[in-house]
Amino acid sequence: MKPWQVESWCQADITEEYLRRMKDVLDLYAQPWDVLHPVVCFDEQSVQLLADSRASGPLRPGMPRRQDHEYIRHGTRNVFIFVEPKAGQRHVLVTQRRTKEDFAKVIRYLVDVIYPHVEYVSLVLDNLNTHTVETLIEIYGKAEADQLISKLRFHYTPVHASWLNIAEIELSAMTRQALDRRIPCEWALTLELIAWEYERNRLSIPINWSFNWKHAKRVFAKEISELRGCAAPQN
Repeated sequence: MKPWQVESWCQADITEEYLRRMKDVLDLYAQPWDVLHPVVCFDEQSVQLLADSRASGPLRPGMPRRQDHEYIRHGTRNVFIFVEPKAGQRHVLVTQRRTKEDFAKVIRYLVDVIYPHVEYVSLVLDNLNTHTVETLIEIYGKAEADQLISKLRFHYTPVHASWLNIAEIELSAMTRQALDRRIPCEWALTLELIAWEYERNRLSIPINWSFNWKHAKRVFAKEISELRGCAAPQN
């Protein structure tokens, strides 16, 4: 995202808290890759399962695939994604719901399975009401939750600033590349995402986030000036 494109994305009130959280996330993105302290972005989205109501017409030379406009709904599934931008790696998990328990389980998967040997993970995530330390304590109890929390550093994006979360951008790429057609069932969805994840990770292309705090200070110069007397971040 180019600096001059940010204002069109930002429809939120620019407050001291907004700027502080933005600086925190942008400073994280600017850090060099550290194998013991990875920066990981987390997000989720719902996917609708749709099956054809009639069999599609066979492919013929010079003719596109024919598909009836009617379809059968088979509910929805939730897709969680973890993205490590500097390493060019992502991990996708499919669940039936996105409850507090689902959040707690994928966080434990992040800590125990994906990054068992790191000192801690800096996790960038949004402000959904389930995305909290309290959720981990509620689901696992204080002792077990504390073990997970000791391996995590939560960094929340500003409210109404999902464009700062690289995981949301990766979800958009996933939707275009793997889910641009009807997916009839959870099994098919899971297979599609396993294949997509494998190919993306095989390439291991780092995600280059170019928008930094220096750019932000220029884009939001008016708001920062107005908040200067309110301890807004300046450095």
